[in-house]
Amino acid sequence: MSAPLNPETAAEGAAAAEQVIDPAAAPGLEPDLDPTGDRILGQKQGRWFLPIFVLAWFGANLCGNTIGGASIPRALAVMDNATKSSNLAIVAGIGGVVVMIITPLFGRLSDRTRSRFGIRRPWMLWGTVVAAVGIVILALSTNLPMVILGWCVSQVGFGAVAMAQHALLADQIPKRIRARVAAAASVAAGVATIVGTQLVALTANSSQWLWFVVPGAIGIAFELLLLVGLRDIVRTGHTFEPLDLKAILSSYWLSPSKYRDFAFAWFCRLFFTISMIAMSVYLLYFITDHLGVPLSRASGVQAQAVMWNFVGLLVSTVLFAWISDKTGRRKVIVWVSCAVAAGGLLLAIAAPGEQIFLISALIIGVGNGAYSSVDVAMMTEVLPDFKNAGKDLGVVALSYQLPQIIVPVMAVPILAIGGGDNYAALWIAAIIAAVLGAIAVLPVRKVR
Repeated sequence: MSAPLNPETAAEGAAAAEQVIDPAAAPGLEPDLDPTGDRILGQKQGRWFLPIFVLAWFGANLCGNTIGGASIPRALAVMDNATKSSNLAIVAGIGGVVVMIITPLFGRLSDRTRSRFGIRRPWMLWGTVVAAVGIVILALSTNLPMVILGWCVSQVGFGAVAMAQHALLADQIPKRIRARVAAAASVAAGVATIVGTQLVALTANSSQWLWFVVPGAIGIAFELLLLVGLRDIVRTGHTFEPLDLKAILSSYWLSPSKYRDFAFAWFCRLFFTISMIAMSVYLLYFITDHLGVPLSRASGVQAQAVMWNFVGLLVSTVLFAWISDKTGRRKVIVWVSCAVAAGGLLLAIAAPGEQIFLISALIIGVGNGAYSSVDVAMMTEVLPDFKNAGKDLGVVALSYQLPQIIVPVMAVPILAIGGGDNYAALWIAAIIAAVLGAIAVLPVRKVR
């Protein structure tokens, strides 16, 4: 659960790999091999695992995307409309720093967890509890410091849960179906964003607690389903080298010269995520300040834009996931996705009214969905170390967490161009980021 963990932001890839399982806790268990040679770690999951996994992804995005993309912006606008943009930059930037610091570290610690309940489930449990505390603080916040505190606490919990969910893609999802599972997760994230923005749009400006507690409670309920239904890997009998400062710092780094393809794919994801976050985080303010929609109607227009964005995302995710799995091609789909997303952003800037703007949201969704459909598979094929999935996925996660810091920081001077509230300039920067994402994938050799 992280803010516009967006699908995205949503889903991350990891290759299945051999792990050490405590033989006392799971006698006779070996990785199950499917006909294509894919490995499934630990115990074979039950028939309901994949549906529950996708529902949990829905729940994570209902919490993170709704609170970060709809609830907090609305709360800040109600508190002080004149300073909402700068206040949102502060909240998003500080929250981004928190989640960037904790996720790789939590991933490494999760790989080393020796609880009899498994290596991922304990992190999902305590992360859910911490996130709930943060949501309550946000629901009761009346000023900027309380919003910052609530969001930081929530991000710690969201980060733990998201890390565990992402690592399950390495632990439990075979390569032959990974793109389709990622597509299902991406669709679930899109549905969650629609449901969440609609929930916020249906509530009055005087019902702030509902903007946070309702999506939070629903999301947590779905997370608990996965917590109960997961047959986790158990490592109670395994020993690990002590963690020193060097090992901890290595959780945040993989050598770009040694792992060249991983580095270029990482930068591709970084730039594309910057493009999408610049759009999603400031969507409400773009509608009010650029399109001139009154705040009383803006949440409704935002909900419509999210819905049409999802329609485009749904169609393109399913289509390009099928094409990707059938052809094995990733890079050409990345190029298409970046070009389409950039075109949609350009149309949004030029939109004379709400109808054309909603069409642009649909086009942006097509680009986002196409990218999401191959992102998992692409990152899977360039991961350097499959024996530490949680740690390596933490490094991968930085490519969508850093934009949560970069976007608010770059937004302050960009929005100030021409006298302030220049959301057209911000979205032009998003277009440039999408183009850079397409360029970054060109040197990747392992991926077709």
